[in-house]
Amino acid sequence: MPDVIPNASTFLIAQISDLHLKAGGKPSYGVVDTLAALRRAVEHLNASQPRPDVVLISGDLVDFGHPDEYAVLRPELQRLAMPCYLVPGNHDDRAHLLAAFADHAYLPQSPEAPLDWVVDSHPVRLIGLDTTIPGSHGGQLQDSQLRWLDAQLALRPQVPTVLILHHPPFISGIGHMDREPFRNAAALEWLIGGHPQVERLLCGHLHRAIQRRFAGSLSCVCPGVSHQIVLDLQPGAPAHFNLEPPGYLLHHWHAEHGLVTHTGVFGEYPGPYPFYDGNGLID
Repeated sequence: MPDVIPNASTFLIAQISDLHLKAGGKPSYGVVDTLAALRRAVEHLNASQPRPDVVLISGDLVDFGHPDEYAVLRPELQRLAMPCYLVPGNHDDRAHLLAAFADHAYLPQSPEAPLDWVVDSHPVRLIGLDTTIPGSHGGQLQDSQLRWLDAQLALRPQVPTVLILHHPPFISGIGHMDREPFRNAAALEWLIGGHPQVERLLCGHLHRAIQRRFAGSLSCVCPGVSHQIVLDLQPGAPAHFNLEPPGYLLHHWHAEHGLVTHTGVFGEYPGPYPFYDGNGLID
């Protein structure tokens, strides 16, 4: 894979999330072929023009954190034609993740602490944050993590930076996902407010494209690679998913124009069709 030039004027980041891979060809929740969905996503990203410079995966890499699930995941991600960077989600297991991806040098070596990391080799600085609480569905950043993040951001205040974390630090309105909210979102928001170089907080967990302003930055939730959480904002709505088109986010950095985020979908659809022919706009 070609090296990325740190001072390049453009940089293209693909974000995928919530792979929920299972072992033995077992469908997730008895319905979803998550392995086929991931393979379709990898093929799509590899064939994209221009091709993304990196892929960020914002958690829930597998479904139950089992070693055999990571054993299925690893060769699939090795098919990516560009570097990928991982953060865990509440479905992941730190120790098993690290064992499977021991060659990912940016990851910490010990599963005894959160798997936070920083990569400084690209035009956009990447900081991964482990928001998981072992045994819990919800998320948080420990006080020690907030201090570490504050120190890291203070080191390079002029460099555009994105944070990658599984749990969105806000209430979405989807009740069953909000029951265990990000525990100290206000502390994170106060911290980010002091570091205006933070261009995005890139999240997963909610299986939908959702955005919220966050301390002068923007928190973006990535759609799921396979299944989506039903968009139902009624109080007491059931915890349901559906098979809406799976998607991804594409974050395009330009040194002059800043960071622009696009939402894309995986799959084959009719088109493209032209707007114009030889006579102008088609009537």
